[in-house]
Amino acid sequence: MKCDICGKEGARQRYISRSYGKGASLLVIEDVPTIHCPNCGEGYLTAQTLKEIERIKRDQQAVASKRLVSVAVFG
Repeated sequence: MKCDICGKEGARQRYISRSYGKGASLLVIEDVPTIHCPNCGEGYLTAQTLKEIERIKRDQQAVASKRLVSVAVFG
């Protein structure tokens, strides 16, 4: 895959979890596809992924399940 930032081949798709909001309004979206380039070190989301994230955030009552979340502080 070609990197949109540096234009070199070798970019790979990875899946991460992203969190939005905090406290009672916290929303965690799992398996978000991101593009990571080993050449320039950049990681980014595609426009299609950003649109889907916005749809999930807008429709979270219908698409999200409630879970307990443990939180740890680094350090």
